Amino acid sequence: MTKPAVARRHLPSSPFKPPVSRPPKQFATGDRVTHDEHGLGRVICIEEGIAVLVDFGSLQARIMSPYAKLAKL
Repeated sequence: MTKPAVARRHLPSSPFKPPVSRPPKQFATGDRVTHDEHGLGRVICIEEGIAVLVDFGSLQARIMSPYAKLAKL
């Protein structure tokens, strides 16, 4: 089965609870992170709510929000 392209909306009359929205990821300068494609790195600059600049050793990458492939260690 595949995931639908559009998220389902919650109807007020539904007997089920609405889906829980996760808080946005927060990073600080100096945080160690891992990326699905680039591997281990360190946050060197933050553009609040827009992007983070991460140093992966061999390259520096600007990762855009919502940081789907980026996780804090």
